[in-house]
Amino acid sequence: MATARPAPHTAVRGAPVSGVRLQGVDVARALALLGMMATHVGGIADQVDWSDPSTWTAIAHGRSSSLFAVLAGVSIGLTSGRTAPPGPPAIGRIRARLAVRAVVVVAIGLLLMALQTPVYVILPTYGALFVLAIPVLRLRARWLLVLAATCAVASPVVALAIVPLYADAGMWEVQLGLVYPVVTFLAYVLVGLAVARTGLEERGAQVVLLASGAVVALAAYLVGNALAPVPVDAAFAFPGVPYAGEGSTPAEAFAQLFLSPRDHSSSVVDVVGTAGVAVAVIALCTLVFDGRGRSAARIAFPLAAVGSMPLTVYAGHLVVLAVLPVSPDSGAAWGWFAAGSVLFAMLWRRFVGRGPLEQLTARLTRLVPDAPAR
Repeated sequence: MATARPAPHTAVRGAPVSGVRLQGVDVARALALLGMMATHVGGIADQVDWSDPSTWTAIAHGRSSSLFAVLAGVSIGLTSGRTAPPGPPAIGRIRARLAVRAVVVVAIGLLLMALQTPVYVILPTYGALFVLAIPVLRLRARWLLVLAATCAVASPVVALAIVPLYADAGMWEVQLGLVYPVVTFLAYVLVGLAVARTGLEERGAQVVLLASGAVVALAAYLVGNALAPVPVDAAFAFPGVPYAGEGSTPAEAFAQLFLSPRDHSSSVVDVVGTAGVAVAVIALCTLVFDGRGRSAARIAFPLAAVGSMPLTVYAGHLVVLAVLPVSPDSGAAWGWFAAGSVLFAMLWRRFVGRGPLEQLTARLTRLVPDAPAR
């Protein structure tokens, strides 16, 4: 059987053709998936200490899930017209299909939570973000970034404000809005949607996005580390929740709330820094792998195959974790998970095509009818 060629994405019949699939986006999505696996089973360090290379693996914390969320926004943008989202009635069908997709993702997430693995499942929040993106599909990139900045500023306040709601929560409940705060992650989705609206296929746009993402991330982390260094007792901090540390003064607590560079702190610096990293990674991957010919496509294929079926790979690694007698926690375990994911995705993509959960989602979204033929 011949290798399935990427087909043009058309959100709905009669809507503008969205263009060929971007391999670089799939590669970036694979990096996000493998990074999240590392945080689940890789035995990586808790915090980065740039003077100690053995801790550098900790960059996967926070940045993998934020990259995954920014890519959610990119995916929404690519399947809703890229730089030119359509008007009525096509946009209505796109919104309806996105709502169906959200329900499917939430349902899969809840089933994965029922497996009771020692992993905070991101998919229910992911599905909620799809719903929140529906009203803003036709906004221009600059207004999407304004909304993203507003979410980033509100992020630490909202994250801290909802903590009392989870006072008696267990593992199940904290996965629904606490570990992955909706306002925080909405900022990532809006940034990704803005990226797609700028013309991610254009070489010039890729260079600008790479440079701007890197500069924004560097500036954010320099400011955060200078004004609100991570407390020595940050190991006691809960993911997604701001943390000031034992014995902090009011000024120090205020700085930690808004400027902490700690991963999963929901601070403005955390959101801006991780979003900048995500944009830079996406731009770099598209710059390297898209429009570079067959050689680049062959090199990209193993990771692009993983990134083309994110629901399947994400769910699959949690199912494997659920059936293992003990939860692994080592770099070797991550290596097996990564190799298994790449091998499965390559074979499935080569001989079948779209991932099984992606195929299911596509069939359900097609329940929203196309425009009648004229």
